[in-house]
Amino acid sequence: MVKEASWYEKQAEKKVRCRLCAHNCLISDKKTGICGVRKNEGGVLLTLVYDKVIAEHIDPIEKKPLYHFLPGSRSYSIATAGCNFTCLHCQNAEISQMPRNQAAIAGRQRTPEAIVSAALTSGCTSISYTYTEPTIYYELAYDTAKLAAENGLKNIFVSNGYINPEPLVKISPYLHAANIDLKGFSENFYHRVCGAKLQPVLDSIKLYKKLGIWLEITTLVIPGLNDSPDVLKSIADFIASAGAEIPWHVTAFHPTHLMRDKPQTPVQTLALARNIGLTAGLRYVYTGNISNAEGENTYCPACRTAVIERCGFSITDYNLKNGQCLQCHANCDGVFL
Repeated sequence: MVKEASWYEKQAEKKVRCRLCAHNCLISDKKTGICGVRKNEGGVLLTLVYDKVIAEHIDPIEKKPLYHFLPGSRSYSIATAGCNFTCLHCQNAEISQMPRNQAAIAGRQRTPEAIVSAALTSGCTSISYTYTEPTIYYELAYDTAKLAAENGLKNIFVSNGYINPEPLVKISPYLHAANIDLKGFSENFYHRVCGAKLQPVLDSIKLYKKLGIWLEITTLVIPGLNDSPDVLKSIADFIASAGAEIPWHVTAFHPTHLMRDKPQTPVQTLALARNIGLTAGLRYVYTGNISNAEGENTYCPACRTAVIERCGFSITDYNLKNGQCLQCHANCDGVFL
């Protein structure tokens, strides 16, 4: 089903200006924007992925990763083809770059009603819009999220944070949590590695926080690109300025896609990043893509008791009641079952 897209302006000569994400693409007739899934047909912008779901799985919510939003629950996870970034290290490039690299948009037909029904039937407590970039399938995400919320499900964006303010504000009543990738901390990094800009991501993070959407941040630490102590400190300081309660996930890079020349992230680098985050005042810093109990567990911000112990994406011990530490009764930040 081809559907008229939202968030665009008609221009002269049948061109349109897409206002969904921070690229603000000016799109000529018969062309698509950077994402490859929003096409101008005679001066009307269409979304080509409204009902074309290319990935659909049931995941532990910790896989998003979200450690402070309904921990231990399962999330119905969907994606369409396409992305508004061109990350050299994308682990899902086969589907995120499909419209650009293969001139194709695959997927099976799935309506918002079908997605919500499947999520409810599977016993999931949330729907995650993930794997690629939910911004580029905004119309599907919006209609699904609204229907999901009406049926008692929570909604989660796993995003690069490149959405414009107005679309984010509109979906915010139905959006309960997000994990945003803060991939680096320089315009040069974002331009070279991601094909984007840094500042819109920083602005988006602040807006998510202002709108009351539970927020966690992930940084994939890439040797030689964003792993210096100065860069990691800049990221940690920014997150702390937005909110010390925001969990920061520092995760290990593994060579993939167009960045196979870089080595895996050393465990010591992630330990350094975690220490930098804690020193900056962040209450919760986690290490990912490696096995490290200390970096996987959630500790009470008051007494440092391990209130949630994890092994991979599984919870092995849970010592919270109504979001409070069983040892000292201090509040742990987040949204808990």
